[in-house]
Amino acid sequence: MARAQLDKRPGDVSAMFDKVAERYDLLNDTLSLGQDRLWRRAVARAVDAGPGGVVLDLAAGTGTSSRSFTGAGARAVACDFSIGMLTVGARKPAPGVRFVAGDALELPFGSESFDAVTISFGLRNVADTGRALAEMLRVTRPGGRLVVCEFSHLPGRGLDALYQRYLAAALPAVAGRLSGNAEAYDYLAESIRDWPGQRELARQIGAAGWSAVRWRNLTLGVVALHIASRRRGAPQ
Repeated sequence: MARAQLDKRPGDVSAMFDKVAERYDLLNDTLSLGQDRLWRRAVARAVDAGPGGVVLDLAAGTGTSSRSFTGAGARAVACDFSIGMLTVGARKPAPGVRFVAGDALELPFGSESFDAVTISFGLRNVADTGRALAEMLRVTRPGGRLVVCEFSHLPGRGLDALYQRYLAAALPAVAGRLSGNAEAYDYLAESIRDWPGQRELARQIGAAGWSAVRWRNLTLGVVALHIASRRRGAPQ
């Protein structure tokens, strides 16, 4: 449930999430009932970072997801808008991971810098989804890969409505007890409710210039994994 670079709401959202940085990984594990570990493994398999590869992990939070890309000899850049999150992450051992503050709408990297770009649980929070996807395309090398892991919608309106009610009631209550900052997780439930479904997100990814867009559901559609690639020879 990594933090996003730029929130849609006014106010200092970065500061809001700075407050939960110390207990952020515990919160994610608790609120997802441990499913976040399975989701991270699915992302790492989809990114498929090999020796010498360079992965940009956006909305990286404390860099827990970034560490999963370095096992096969790849390097990772953990990029987030929250200085507090990055500071907590940088205190932990992270061989092969570099922590960089940055905005998804104006990435501080040169064009064609990465073999893969991934963003987990952060795309729905950027102010302009299309612009963020275009920025990710810009910094990806031709033939490189995009992996988006994001909350989504369960099949069937009735089932999804029940799930949304659970999120609205349970997330802020549990997060408030564990972190003292229920506000951040109240917004999380709202942003999931308003986020487009799997097919519409795939359309938006394609409209930003990515090719071979596909997706698969994780945990019955609680989360969806979208994968795409940058076409070789595509002009930027």
